Formats: sequence, structure tokens, C-alpha cells
Amino acid sequence: MSEDRHAQANALLGTTATTRTRIGSAASQRASQRWWDADAEEYHQTHAEFLGVDSPEGEFIWCPEGLHEGDMHFLGEVAGKRILEIGCGSAPCSRWLAGQGAQPIGLDLSMRMLGRGLAAMARGGPQVPLVQAGAEALPFADGSFDLACSAFGAVPFVADSELVMREVARVLRPGGRWVFSVNHPMRWIFPDDPGPAGLTASIPYFDRTPYVEVDSDGTPTYVEHHRTIGDRVREIVAAGLLLDDIVEPDWPEWLEREWGQWSPLRGELFPGTAIFVTHKPA
Repeated sequence: MSEDRHAQANALLGTTATTRTRIGSAASQRASQRWWDADAEEYHQTHAEFLGVDSPEGEFIWCPEGLHEGDMHFLGEVAGKRILEIGCGSAPCSRWLAGQGAQPIGLDLSMRMLGRGLAAMARGGPQVPLVQAGAEALPFADGSFDLACSAFGAVPFVADSELVMREVARVLRPGGRWVFSVNHPMRWIFPDDPGPAGLTASIPYFDRTPYVEVDSDGTPTYVEHHRTIGDRVREIVAAGLLLDDIVEPDWPEWLEREWGQWSPLRGELFPGTAIFVTHKPA
């Protein structure tokens, strides 16, 4: 990641180096919780307006390309449905769903991110229960939800995303949809740069070794895990889910802003997001 974009979090956590190394679920979860707590303020300074975090009703933006659930309807009919949002951050998506008549619950590791959502709800608008927990062990009973979703939350940051798929399948009722968006796997091969330097492939697509940032003692401060498109499909199928679609959004002509490594320059050449639309057999 760019040090400039996350200077505050890097300073708080003492990040000194990057590496590629294997890391298990517990260490990965600790790093992610610390990272998102440290980065919450700077993240919202940069992205809150685009995501609708402070709008009275929230918004459901799937990706940096700006796809909105109100237009896409990946989840189908949401009114009256119990919905679990995994990696909800400050929960603008869950708040928007509540405004559409759904009964969402937002789940996230980071109390600072959840706190930002609580602050937004304190100013009015739809109220949503928020739960602090990890995605690899969902604290809910079997068949608790009609739908589940995740907009760039949790899935790229867990060591065992296959387990996440199994957990989602467990808490979904038969016929329920599970839709999640992640950075497109092919982005792994390019440097994390929105400019010309980010157009040259330099990392093997088939290298699943996680990207890890560490402090001076070698303790992970940030972790991101890579899976290929095929890996994602196999994890979905192994969990007993059916894959309905993989959406690779075009970069919209109207969108000129950069979001981290996402930019009009890169967006014209290759996808930045993959959205997996799945369901549990009835």
C-alpha cells in the first residue's frame, strides 16, 4: 500500500517494512483489527463522502467503480429480509438496507470502524445492530439470515477465506444469497499504484503468499491475502453454494477520482473489482 495514503496508521503501528510471508488466521486477524482501528480516521477522511457514511440514510456502494445496490439489485428483494453484512466498517451499506425495509446486522473486527457507524446513527436515520467479531467464526446460529453481503469487507483480509464461505453457508437459510466484492485477483500482479508505474505486471498471479507489512519487531501490522479467480470459485463450491455470476465492473466514464490503486488510467485497461453472486440451494 502507499505509505502516503496511510501515513497516520503506519505511524501509530510503527510499520517499517513490507514482506511476503505465510501467516495464520490468528495473527492475520490481530493485524487486521489493529490496522483498521488505526486507519479508521484517515480512511473516512478519504472515502466517507463517496461511501455515503455521513448521509442520513447511508448508501450501498459495492466498489470503487461506484456500483450501487439500488441500481444493481445483486441481493434481490431486501424488504423484510434478515441480512448479515460481513466486514461492514462504519455500516453505510447496512444502514441503507435498513432504509429499504430490511433487517440487517453489521459485523466487523474493528471497534473504531464500528464506532464511526454508531456516531453516524446517533445523528438519526436507520438504526442497525452492530457486532464486533471475525468472519471466520460467525457468532450466529445456523440458518439465521436470508441474505449475506460484503462490500470489500473481510474476505481479502482473512487467512482462511474457504472457512468464511462455509460459515456464510451455515448461517444462510436455504435459497439465501451471498454476494461479496473484492479487489480483482488479477490486480495482484501489478504494483499498488494508480499511475503509470501500476501498469507493469511484476508479481506472479499464482503466488498466494500474503502481502504483509511489519513493524521493527517483525509483528504484522497489515495483511492482505490473494486468491485466484479459480480459488474463489472452488471455495464457493466447496461450501455447498452455487455461483450465479462474476461481475467485473467497467470503469465508468463519469468517474475521475482515484481510490487507492483504482484510477481511470488503470480502469480503462483491466478490472479492479470482482463481485461474486452466489446462493445456497433451496
